[in-house]
Amino acid sequence: MKRKTAIVTGASHGIGQAIAVALAQSGYDVGINYCNNRSGAEETRRLVENAGVSALLLQADVGSYESLSALFKQFDAIFDHLDLMVNNAGVSEFHPLLEVTEAQWERVTRTDWKAAFFGTQFAAQRMAAAGHGGVIVNITSNHIDGCFPNANIYAPSKAAVDTFCRNAAMELAPHKIRVVSLAPGYTNVWSDDNPIQQVRGRIPLQRFATPEEIANILVFLASDACAYLTGTRVTVDGGALLPVVPENDMNGGSLLPLQIHETEGSK
Repeated sequence: MKRKTAIVTGASHGIGQAIAVALAQSGYDVGINYCNNRSGAEETRRLVENAGVSALLLQADVGSYESLSALFKQFDAIFDHLDLMVNNAGVSEFHPLLEVTEAQWERVTRTDWKAAFFGTQFAAQRMAAAGHGGVIVNITSNHIDGCFPNANIYAPSKAAVDTFCRNAAMELAPHKIRVVSLAPGYTNVWSDDNPIQQVRGRIPLQRFATPEEIANILVFLASDACAYLTGTRVTVDGGALLPVVPENDMNGGSLLPLQIHETEGSK
C-alpha cells in the first residue's frame, strides 16, 4: 500500500518543521519546502526520515509563481500522487499604516496570500486530475478576528486566505478535495527575551502554544476523522481573543470572576 504524501511550505523551522515531523510520524512521505534556511531544512529532513518515511527537500521562493511551479514539478518527478498540501510559509511584518512602503506590502502579500492561492491551485490541479481527492490546509492566524497593532499588511493577507479557503472548498468539493483554514495564535517560536513574551499573562490559558500542538491539530484535520469538515476555520489561540470587554480582562488579564451589579429592575 502506498504511503500518503504531503508538501509543507516553510518547513525549515517553527510550525512548519513541527508539521512536517508530525505528518511523518503519521506515515506521510513529506516534501519539505524552504527558501533560504538550508540547514534548518536538513534538520527537518533528518527528523522526518527518523520516522521511517521519505523526505524530499524542495527549495523554492513560494511567493514566485515560477519558483512555486518548479517546486511542484520537482515533487512530481519523485512522487506519483499528492494527498495533502500545507501552505504554511509566511512573512510576519508589522508596520504603522502611515509608514508602510510598497516593498513591505509586496513582501508580505506575495508569501502570505499569493503563495497560498497558487499553492492551493497547483495542489488541487494534481488532486483533481488523479481523481482520489485530497486535503489542503492553509495556515492563517487569529489576527483575522483580532485587531492587533500595526498588523496592517499581515492581518488582511491572512483574512484573504481565510475567505479564499471557503471559496476553494465550495469549488473543489465535487473533486473530493477538502480545504481548511488553521489559525494559530501566539506560538512559542520566539526567544525568551523577546518583548512578545509579555503577552503570556493576558492569554486565558496563560501560555503560548507549542509548534507541536499546532502540528497535531493539523494532522487531525487532515485525517479521515475530519472527512466531513471543509470550508471552515479552526482557531488555536488559547482563548486569546475571548477577553473582548474590559470586565473580562481585569487586573492585567487575571480573569477574575465577574461581579454582578444589581439594578432596580433585577431586584
